[in-house]
Order: sequence, then C-alpha cells, then structure tokens
Amino acid sequence: MYSGLLIILVPLILGYLLRLKRPALLRLVNRLLSWMVYVILFFMGISLAFLDNLSSNLLSIFHYAAVSVACIIACNLLALWLLERRKPWAHQHKQEVLPSRLHMALESLKLCGVVVIGFALGLSDWPPLHYAAAASEYALILLLFLVGIQLRGSGMTLRQIVLNRRGMMVALVVAVSALAGGLIAALLLDLPLKTGLAMASGYGWYSLSGILMTEAFGPVIGSAAFFNDLLRELLAIMLIPTLVRRHRSTALGLCGATSMDFTLPVLQRSGGMEIVPAAIVHGFALSLLAPVLIALFSS
Repeated sequence: MYSGLLIILVPLILGYLLRLKRPALLRLVNRLLSWMVYVILFFMGISLAFLDNLSSNLLSIFHYAAVSVACIIACNLLALWLLERRKPWAHQHKQEVLPSRLHMALESLKLCGVVVIGFALGLSDWPPLHYAAAASEYALILLLFLVGIQLRGSGMTLRQIVLNRRGMMVALVVAVSALAGGLIAALLLDLPLKTGLAMASGYGWYSLSGILMTEAFGPVIGSAAFFNDLLRELLAIMLIPTLVRRHRSTALGLCGATSMDFTLPVLQRSGGMEIVPAAIVHGFALSLLAPVLIALFSS
C-alpha cells in the first residue's frame, strides 16, 4: 500500500538533504530538471496511445480536466475573495508594462506539444515503445530527486517561510480550498474522493502532477491532472495584470505553486518587488505540499 508513497517521498527527501552551494551545480540541476520534464511527458504521451478505446478515453480526459479545473478555481476564488475582505493587502505599486501574455502562454503550451509528439509516435506501435511505462518510473525517481535539490537550493529557510505571513496565509487558503474543489469535482465526476483530492493537490504544477498521477492512476487521470493544472497556469497569466491592483491575494493565489518560478516575473512586474517575497514563500510552500499530498492521496 505504501510502496507508491515511498517511491515519491524517498528521492524527494534525499534530494532535499543534499545541499549544493555552487551556483553552477544548481544551474545544472535546473537544466536537468527541465529536460526530465520533457522526457517524462513524452513517455506519458506514448502511454496515452496504448489506451484501449482511445477516442472515448480522450473525451474522458478533457471532461475530467474541465470539470476539475472549474471546481478548483471556483473554490479558490471564493476563499481568496473572503481573505481579501478580512485581510486586505495595502500597496503603493504602479503597474509596469508587461511582456506579451500570448508569448508566455505559448511557452506553457510547449509541454502539450511534447505529449502530442509522444502520442503520435506511440500510435506507430513500435515494439521498444512498450517499455515507456517502466522507463518513465525510473525517470520519475530521478526527477523527484532533482526537485528535492531544487527546493533546498532555493535558499528558503523555515524561519523565512513562517515569518512571511501573507505568503503562508495565501498558500494555506489555496491549499485547503483547492482540496474542497477536488472533493466537489470527484462527486460530480463520480470518481473516488481520494482521486479528486489527488487531482486537486497539483496546485498548478502541471509538469509534476501529470507525471505522479499517471504513475498512480494511469494515463487517463494523469493526463486530466496535467491539463487541469496547465489551464490553471494559463488562466493565472491572463488574469494577474487585471487582478493585482485591487485583489493581490487572489492574483497570487491563482498562480499556485508556479508563483516561485514561471509566473513570478508577471507577478513582479504587475505587483512590484514587495509581492516577490510572498510569491516565493507561497510557491515554495505549495511546491513542497504538492508531491506529498499527491503521494498521500494516491497511496
């Protein structure tokens, strides 16, 4: 029962315990992590091609993704709105000119292209491709080890995390409300509650959630989790500049785990440097929670 949990947590913890101080090594880890994400998503696409009743399964993927993202985002927005009402976030920042949001969205969609390429190759039924599932498991272990190193290398200490009340407050609201959305989605989709909770635990970290969910629940649920979290990030990119003036906590919360990396430049330009510490703490906390909760709910 706990083998899946150990496969996820052991490499993550070992990576976190390994402290790399040289910037060159940390850059290499980040580069390797990017490559591993592409490799594993490629394997995920191949696994999709081997599904029985392919057309009906593809419809199920998009149905699951659409319902789950709608429920999770709705619960997040409601909870963050209540937080804004009780704890408004005062600021003096004037918004800067932003880079093209279309360009940033296309960067996210590159990962979809990798899944599509793997899917197209898998349709050829080339015999060596049948080892994709086993290869992806070993690649996943390496990826989680690198994620642990990256989290340790971010330089965040427990003291810094606890002291940034706004970042932790928003992270807690997003974490709990997303799980509530996952429960609602599971009920609407007639899925086990633990599956709905696991799908909600990605917090926008699509490159990791899709991989972990595929390992735990198969390519249909894994792909649905991937698209669910990808849609969350794309929505955040589009809405941050509009929301950040009057609803800073909501703008930050929509980013989920990506607020410490991919969506951080948008947050910084839209909300100023004062939002950056909260964004890093928020993203770090959710990045730490995501693999642990997915492992817990899928064990």
